[in-house]
Amino acid sequence: MASQAAPSCCLVFCLLIAAAVLRPGLGWDTVNSAYGDTIIMPCRLSVPQNLMFGKWKYEKPDGSPVFIAFRSSTKKSVQYDDVPEYKDRLSLSENYTLSISNARISDEKRFVCMLVTEDNVFEAPTIVKVFKQPSKPEIVSKAPFLETEQLKKLGDCISKDSYPDGNITWYRSGKVLQPLEGAVVIIFQKQMDPVTQLYTMTSSLEYKTTKADLHVPFTCSVTYYGPSGQKTVHSEQAVFDIYYPTEQVTIQVLPPKNAIKEGDNITLKCLGNGNPPPQEFLFYLPGQPEGIRGSNTYTLTDVRRNATGDYKCSLIDKRSMIASTAITVHYLDLSLNPSGEVTKQIGDALPVSCTISASRNATVVWMKDNVRLRSSPSFSSLHYQDAGNYVCETALQEVEGLKKRESLTLIVEGKPQIKMTKKTDPSGLSKTIICHVEGFPKPAIQWTITGSGSVINQAKESPYINGRYYSKIIISPEENVTLTCTAENQLERTVNSLNVSAISIPEHDEADEISDENREKVNDQAKLIVGIVVGLLLAALVAGVVYWLYMKKSKTASKHVNKELGNQEENKKLEENNHKTEA
Repeated sequence: MASQAAPSCCLVFCLLIAAAVLRPGLGWDTVNSAYGDTIIMPCRLSVPQNLMFGKWKYEKPDGSPVFIAFRSSTKKSVQYDDVPEYKDRLSLSENYTLSISNARISDEKRFVCMLVTEDNVFEAPTIVKVFKQPSKPEIVSKAPFLETEQLKKLGDCISKDSYPDGNITWYRSGKVLQPLEGAVVIIFQKQMDPVTQLYTMTSSLEYKTTKADLHVPFTCSVTYYGPSGQKTVHSEQAVFDIYYPTEQVTIQVLPPKNAIKEGDNITLKCLGNGNPPPQEFLFYLPGQPEGIRGSNTYTLTDVRRNATGDYKCSLIDKRSMIASTAITVHYLDLSLNPSGEVTKQIGDALPVSCTISASRNATVVWMKDNVRLRSSPSFSSLHYQDAGNYVCETALQEVEGLKKRESLTLIVEGKPQIKMTKKTDPSGLSKTIICHVEGFPKPAIQWTITGSGSVINQAKESPYINGRYYSKIIISPEENVTLTCTAENQLERTVNSLNVSAISIPEHDEADEISDENREKVNDQAKLIVGIVVGLLLAALVAGVVYWLYMKKSKTASKHVNKELGNQEENKKLEENNHKTEA
């Protein structure tokens, strides 16, 4: 038996050596695996009936074989060769499928499945490819800002742990950035870790920015190959602060310049449209050729009307870049003459003037005792009703809060004036005696009766209005009596008497004094009557003209007679109209 086994072993060994050199069998297959996964390599050979055993090997770069697994067809036993890099990672199934756990980059080899019979060796090669997805790309070392018209490093796009190595692409607002001399410079680098054999890719971007890049996002991506083909992963967006020089200067006025009035504080604010905005400016005030250096604001306090003028500001280093604005300080002056408390005598003349001086047209309103007047007051002859509190008020409608007012308190004084009237009651049993008094200050009234007779009612007084009031008593004299009315104020004492006949003697009554209110009613009635009369006259005139035209056009035989009759009628109507006019 031993002699028979020796030739068999020798034969198998010779076949294996020959198979390693001649490599007969199928063409190779490729198995793709992700890094860290389990590599599964089926043996693509049909198992022969006289199979002795199966074996797996891989080939070194120089072509020499390294056996790693063995399985007997009879004993069903599996043996793994002592290969350090595959220790505890191999598994060989009954159908001779080889599995390698925890795939590594170093597993990229040519593996061969070998099935051995007594007289032959069959081989099926498999190429293993291992892929590692890189990390998500990230933009690092970002520039804190970019300056227009300057080629400056924007940042680095980095992606790690890739196999095989990938490619990095830069984007501006979603569009691919291509290298452009003097404007876009892209430098790509890759490094392989000697232990893991994984790649790290880095792409640096130098970019010449413009103002159009303000708020524009930049991104990058890595393109790599995986088990299922090519894939791309994008980074997060990065937006850069763009620095650019000031091209225009503007000046602002606070508060709005159409509402500036005397006493306000004015703040001038100078702005440049550069980024970052300039922080220092020169301010030029009206009539001052030299600028005042300061921050971007300049404040004037408690301005007067002489502050009206052109205000300018410019950059410190570019004085030709200047902005200006015209400011009007609105003002309003009011002079009332006379003003304050003024005392005049009744009948005096009093000219009143309210003079306005303003930066633009102002409205003027006159008030008397809080009631608006239709026109400004003017007194050629003062009356008691002219007394009161007058206010002249003016304002600029466009300028909030710019108002002025002056007041005049007019006092109209007069010595007491007396008028006495009497009236007999229709029953004939009493007489009413009235003492009408006007004057200011208000005169005090006293009655004195000389003679006999009963006083039916004590004196009664009316309200004191516009310097006038009256006092009346009702008496029933048995004989002729004299009533005396005395009115006295700070200016003078006035006395007036009235003889009154006995109640048994009839006498002529004197008309009562017409009050101011009744006098106004009478005037209104007179105006109404005049208006009616004028209307009637106009109507009659129109009727006469129409009638005359009618008569002129008449051509009948009786024209002359009718005309005479018409003239007579017309004369009568004219006479009637004349009577109406006289009425």
